[in-house]
Amino acid sequence: MSKRSFIAAALALATALPAGLAAAETRLNVVATTGMIADAARNVGGDLVEVRALMGAGVDPHAYRQTRTDIVATTNADLVLWNGLYLEAQMEGFLLDLAQDHHVVPVAEVLPENLLIGSEDYEGQFDPHVWMNPNLWSRVVLNIRNAMIDAEPEGEAVFRANAEAYLEELNGLASYTANVLSSVPAESRILLTSHDAFNYFGNAYGFEVVGIQGISTESEAGLQRIAELVNLLIERDIRAVFVETTVSDRNIRALAEGARAAGHDVVIGGELYSDAMGEPGTYEGTYIGMIDSNATTIAAALGGQTPAQGMQGLLN
Repeated sequence: MSKRSFIAAALALATALPAGLAAAETRLNVVATTGMIADAARNVGGDLVEVRALMGAGVDPHAYRQTRTDIVATTNADLVLWNGLYLEAQMEGFLLDLAQDHHVVPVAEVLPENLLIGSEDYEGQFDPHVWMNPNLWSRVVLNIRNAMIDAEPEGEAVFRANAEAYLEELNGLASYTANVLSSVPAESRILLTSHDAFNYFGNAYGFEVVGIQGISTESEAGLQRIAELVNLLIERDIRAVFVETTVSDRNIRALAEGARAAGHDVVIGGELYSDAMGEPGTYEGTYIGMIDSNATTIAAALGGQTPAQGMQGLLN
């Protein structure tokens, strides 16, 4: 079956399904591509929405392709939220087609261009990893709120109140993150990870960010790139590098082994959440938990002062 025939058949199936199978009748049926967007949608929508994330923990959005189930879910949804900025590169054509007759919103694409970072991988594109800066992500939350109001005007008062409360939480996250990362010595503020997912983080908190791969995980890292970074570790006396939950740790471990073979002691400083949150039902399975975990892990590994259990420990 051709791709066009497959999508057509799935859409036909979706329209034949009873609406009650998609969500409770009294709730706005929202489908989000990533967990970060879904988490924001749940916080803003509260009891008025039923939210489903297409991509779970450990899933790489750069390489993700829609499944038959995804096509059914998005077609039945009252509102589809996706990041845009070419994050969901393999799904973009499908989502743009769906937007012709469905309520489909790329929530990061309306951010002012002066706040975005250009992509080195794709000419004319921007770095899509805007959630790495809580202050920038707060703007995306407002876009999610507005999309919900457009889709369900009767819920406007609730959506606005919930968004205001959630933005206060994000303000607290931003303050904690800035404070804990400021404790890292200036000469140690070099973040080396699997791919360039942390550029907004670096801009916000004064860290030099180095990725083995580019902004997209579809790019490849060769032996020459590994050799260059081994030299960088030695020359800059970098003592910790980081793996990511959505990217194979093969390159990072090869880098660390290469540095050790050259007589430079370097450790894996921890696991960072880059393109996906942690497992559902865990603290790290929320956006706040994701960013808290990243900031605390990075600060601890690079010589900063961190409270036990990060921001969560301070609140408990």
